[in-house]
Amino acid sequence: MTDAALEKKTAADEAARDAEAVRQKALSSCVENMEDGDSDYAHPADMADHIENLSLKEQVCLLRHLPADEAAEALAELDQEVAVDVLENLDPDEAAQIIAEMSPDDAADVLDELDEGHRDVLLNNLDREDAEELRNLLAFDPDTAGGIMNTEIILLEQDITVDEAILQIRRGMEEDMEIPYYAYVVDEDDKLVGVFSLRDLMLSKPGTVLRDGLHDQDVIAVRYDTNKEEVARRMSHYNFMAMPVVDYEGRLLGVATYDDILDIMQDEASADLLGMVGAGQDETIDTPWLQSVQMRLPWLIVNMLTSMLSAFVVYMFEGSIAGMALLAVLMPMVANQAGNTGQQALAVMIRQLATEKFDKKRAWIAVLREGKIGMASGLIMAMLACVGVWFTSSSPELGMVMGAALMGDMLLGSLAGGSIPLIFRALGRDPAQASSIFLTAITDSAGFFIFLGLATALLL
Repeated sequence: MTDAALEKKTAADEAARDAEAVRQKALSSCVENMEDGDSDYAHPADMADHIENLSLKEQVCLLRHLPADEAAEALAELDQEVAVDVLENLDPDEAAQIIAEMSPDDAADVLDELDEGHRDVLLNNLDREDAEELRNLLAFDPDTAGGIMNTEIILLEQDITVDEAILQIRRGMEEDMEIPYYAYVVDEDDKLVGVFSLRDLMLSKPGTVLRDGLHDQDVIAVRYDTNKEEVARRMSHYNFMAMPVVDYEGRLLGVATYDDILDIMQDEASADLLGMVGAGQDETIDTPWLQSVQMRLPWLIVNMLTSMLSAFVVYMFEGSIAGMALLAVLMPMVANQAGNTGQQALAVMIRQLATEKFDKKRAWIAVLREGKIGMASGLIMAMLACVGVWFTSSSPELGMVMGAALMGDMLLGSLAGGSIPLIFRALGRDPAQASSIFLTAITDSAGFFIFLGLATALLL
């Protein structure tokens, strides 16, 4: 080796040693920070909160030095965007070890957010059996029962005894499978034929064959393509801790558990809240700001167009406003009060649609109910407004106009608030999507028109 080549190799070795020293120093610092704080974050959810407050470099370092099972539990509790960033920056072998320790449903949720190339790399680093199970889960639509189900379940054949079933469940729990809430009984073709609660199983007479203890059960289950919101509704309706998921032949594929359902219900409530005002239904404070602009801008444009309608109504009565300046002061009160009334009806109807399915007849009866509420509330507020305006302006006529306009617009607001979600649903749209924008357009335009129209006809 020439002197120049030797010199070059020595310099490269020194640079590598320096880089390794820097890396080891950073890792030592990370481990020290972890050891200082991990006593306060014994629960995976608390650990996840702690991790989310760290920089990406610290997050990767911390998960790298946690035992794989603890890292898996913490990763499952992380916000999905954070979990994806961490997995993309971990060594594929290390990331695969963590994924292998996660429950299949949680692992599939995280992998589904990765780009296809990186996801394939991680799956190729897993055992063949684990990788195949996750690929099967990823084939399901993530918004369906199949997409949220956990496939780590214990299947009990209907011809075994209670004692054998309990022993089989115990062995499954020793293999770190999730603790089951129910025991699922299947026939020779893996078709679901019955469900035992663990309590019933424990209290069954020893030696009893599972088939004999089923007593012709009417098994409640969902198919794999059932929308996850519908799964959440059914679990809430039946007060189940878990819901079996089957295929079209009735074969048991997995179970949807209550922890997934809680996340679904929380996400649905958040999406409804954001959608009502025209924000992105999946938007968070971590969403890139340009993406948020793209999601919000179309509804802001719609809002501007509907506001132009209200402005045009005011412009139509420009002469009336010029003749009685007090009208300009009072008309926003009419629209604001009706808007609040409509928002109350809107919130009640959207909540009802989110938590319970009800037929067309019952839905419109609910709208009628909101109309009655709007009429009664409007009458009371109209009397108060009439007296207030009369006292303030010394004009009983103006007071009566204010009261009549207020009652009419509040009635319209309550009917619109109850109807808009139903109309959206009939059109195949999300009942909450930008409903607040359309409600405001109706109450503002109608309120201005009713108030200024009555004032023009009766006072000027």
